[in-house]
Amino acid sequence: MTVLLALAAIVAGVVLAQPATQDAPPPPATQRAAPPGTSAPSADEVLGRMLKPRRDGQEREVTYNEPPAADKTSGDAAVKPHAPVVTVMREGTPLVNRVGRLTLTSTPEGARAEFTFEADGQALRDPPLILLPNLRLMAMEDAVRAASRDLRFRVSGVVTEYRGRNYLLLEKVTVVQDITQQFK
Repeated sequence: MTVLLALAAIVAGVVLAQPATQDAPPPPATQRAAPPGTSAPSADEVLGRMLKPRRDGQEREVTYNEPPAADKTSGDAAVKPHAPVVTVMREGTPLVNRVGRLTLTSTPEGARAEFTFEADGQALRDPPLILLPNLRLMAMEDAVRAASRDLRFRVSGVVTEYRGRNYLLLEKVTVVQDITQQFK
């Protein structure tokens, strides 16, 4: 207890102790006069210096520049024997008007929503994307629950990448109506 009191007194003494001088404190940096023979820098010059990146390397953006990894659910990790190895899509890839179904999968952490693509007639090599929680995912889940059947959705969004899997942040979701043929 006495150590804390002594420490508080030291701190208080340092904070309260002021040198007894009659000189006024120096003006703030924004009010200092320019050295004789030079003019003060303009506001644009000061702002330009402030916005320049630091040269000492203390701040830098962290990036991940590795080549695309294989999707963790393809190849040997897939259910089908000898499944092809598929690379993940790069982060920031836009996904526009792709048709598929909402699939709920069980994981040790709990249920997870995935978007399973329908056959597009091209490569047929699109692994399911894990859907990031947002209001559009909630609307998809509610639509499936209300319809009490499997629905097809047309989605658009942005793909993200994390530890060998792709995730999808939904931006637009519409229900694809089933086409029924009527013969007359």
